[in-house]
Amino acid sequence: MKRQPQRTCMGCNIKRDKKELIRIVKNKHEEIFIDKTGKQEGRGAYICDNYECLEKMIKTKRLERLFDMKISNEIYENLRGVILDK
Repeated sequence: MKRQPQRTCMGCNIKRDKKELIRIVKNKHEEIFIDKTGKQEGRGAYICDNYECLEKMIKTKRLERLFDMKISNEIYENLRGVILDK
């Protein structure tokens, strides 16, 4: 049986299978978006499909530090929408 790649959630710091997490990508054009396929090119960050993890990541500004840029509220609202839809 093939092992699934493990990634760490930016909110709770727990390692999970890559397929269980939501991927956020910053590409070389400084654009930040949610990667539904998990294969887009660029620097990736992962978060659980959990509202508490998202709020903790926003509060600590961990995504801003990782991508070294200001994250717009639109990105966070898109993440909230993806988490609440499931």
